[in-house]
Amino acid sequence: MADQPSPFDAAKYKRAQREQWNKDGAAWRRWNPVLDRWYGDATREMLDLARIQPGQRILDVAAGAGEPAVSAAERVGPDGYVLATDLSEGIVALALEVARERGLRQIETRAMDGEKLDLPDASFDAVLCRLGLMYMPHPVTALREWRRALRAGGRVAVVVFSTPERNAWGAIPASIIRRRAQLPPPAAGQPGPFALGGPGVLEDVFRQGGFAGPEVRTVPAPLRMASAAEYVRLAREAFGAFNAMMAHLPPQERESVWDEVEGAMRSFESAGGFEVPGECLVGTATK
Repeated sequence: MADQPSPFDAAKYKRAQREQWNKDGAAWRRWNPVLDRWYGDATREMLDLARIQPGQRILDVAAGAGEPAVSAAERVGPDGYVLATDLSEGIVALALEVARERGLRQIETRAMDGEKLDLPDASFDAVLCRLGLMYMPHPVTALREWRRALRAGGRVAVVVFSTPERNAWGAIPASIIRRRAQLPPPAAGQPGPFALGGPGVLEDVFRQGGFAGPEVRTVPAPLRMASAAEYVRLAREAFGAFNAMMAHLPPQERESVWDEVEGAMRSFESAGGFEVPGECLVGTATK
């Protein structure tokens, strides 16, 4: 009789996520210029759909090392307020450094689970989440919490990746790592980069979370860098999930896997540099 897959342990997964981002957060910040260019169009679309206005109160969930909280703070101005939250206390500390370097006193940061907000009801005008919701074990639970924290008529706006076939930057390395590390494919319903990217999935999650009028737009997000070798440096330093997938392999084998990834990604090099396809979905809905 075949072994049954182990049940998904959400608490263990969250602990691993927190540890990973406490460890990798500094690298993520170092790569911020590249990442902000990569996600820039999707971030601007998200902020536009959230209809952020001067003086508003904004909650940024899974804020990472400073964006989109910084861009939101610039839109709400000195009379507004942005609370940047993340499961990792290490990465929100970096976000606060970024905010202070920009002179943005209207940003505060707190370590907080996006599925269980330690915040009062009806206390924000908009909730933002850039590339975080699909990594949450219970996205509907998260959205219900965000809705609770929103004032009547408040808006939620998120960015997620679409499907693997439209995001070669992640799908190709992941497939190589899974094969080499002898990992099974991700089970349906488990969190991951493409968990909410299928047709109609994000709209359905919004509705289950109690939101009205969901709208989802597709935004191209190609990753442009100098070379495949530079891409691998980014992936090794800032994409902790890839490292976690092969953590059980010996160091020499891990190096061999990265060599194979770099070889595969060279197909995206040209005389003009390196460009690999990516695509985001930007979704919004109203309380």
